Amino acid sequence: MQKTMSATGLNTMDKDKKYHNPQRILVTGGAGFLGSHLCERLVLEGHDVICLDNFFTSQKDNIRHLLHYNNFELIRHDVTEPILIEVDKIYNLACPASPVHYQYNPIKTMKTSWLGAMHMLGCAKRCRARILQTSTSEVYGDPTPEYHPQPEEYRGNVSCIGIRSCYDEGKRAAETLFFDFHRQNNVDIKVVRIFNTYGPRMHPYDGRVVSNFILQAIKGEDITIYGDGSQTRSFCYVDDLVEAMVRMMEDETGFTGPVNIGNPGEFTIKELAEQIIELTGSKSQIIYLPLPADDPLQRKPNIDLAKEKLGWEPKILLREGLQKTIDYFQSLDLSKFKKPTNHTAHKNTELDAELKK
Repeated sequence: MQKTMSATGLNTMDKDKKYHNPQRILVTGGAGFLGSHLCERLVLEGHDVICLDNFFTSQKDNIRHLLHYNNFELIRHDVTEPILIEVDKIYNLACPASPVHYQYNPIKTMKTSWLGAMHMLGCAKRCRARILQTSTSEVYGDPTPEYHPQPEEYRGNVSCIGIRSCYDEGKRAAETLFFDFHRQNNVDIKVVRIFNTYGPRMHPYDGRVVSNFILQAIKGEDITIYGDGSQTRSFCYVDDLVEAMVRMMEDETGFTGPVNIGNPGEFTIKELAEQIIELTGSKSQIIYLPLPADDPLQRKPNIDLAKEKLGWEPKILLREGLQKTIDYFQSLDLSKFKKPTNHTAHKNTELDAELKK
């Protein structure tokens, strides 16, 4: 069947084509940045895809091009509430992932991670479905120097009472649930720990460093770096990440994870800002603001396990991925976007300091 390119750049196929062994797959958080790319991949592979999302930080435009496919279905639902659904596989992505979003309502963030995992695991148990949990590098907290890059066996250096704990500990609790359901109920689980990811369909106001810097550069505004810019991050392009997630889900060796998924290329935040200024041709200047509380100083994945078990490693270099992401941002009509919250990177830090007085 001949493929064509849609206006979104999506490889489209005959919507009525019959596929071999299609599966019914649920993607929670499927209208978000990562979820929409995953849904697109699964739809094109011919699976019956159910996208479930409450649209707190997601955008309908992310999945609008999929609505015409007869193997794609959209359900507006919050994973903190139960849902009865029959599926073969579940990708559990639902949870705000940006600090300015998950700190806005930290109790809801914790409920999304914990209750969302509980409800989806219950569904997997009842349906005998395989379920993949998108955990996070934040389970490692602020790693000590001897654990850099971070391997899966590192148990982390995480505050359970800090302003980021709602996300960090919520994801840690979700991992606990996954492995207890596996041990106690023989649920078929997969757990991936995702490191910083970027690419088209990032919300322009999601507060993450890549989207912040690109938006500021395009507008000619000052690039705001928190701290002195020496803290490091590793950035994985979204296509590479989706490939790893699909490989993990399709693995039939009994490998449960957890497994790190990310790009081991390490850059300082200042280096990232300088690359974005160069690629956009911006006249923006770099300014420095205080570092928010509990912000890790180093983040880099050890992906030896992913290479061994999944035969995976990222292919897209940072410069190439940034150019694709910049092109996407430059194509947007920013008037159609609004900030999901008015939260800032420092708001909870300032509140926490006031409470300690």
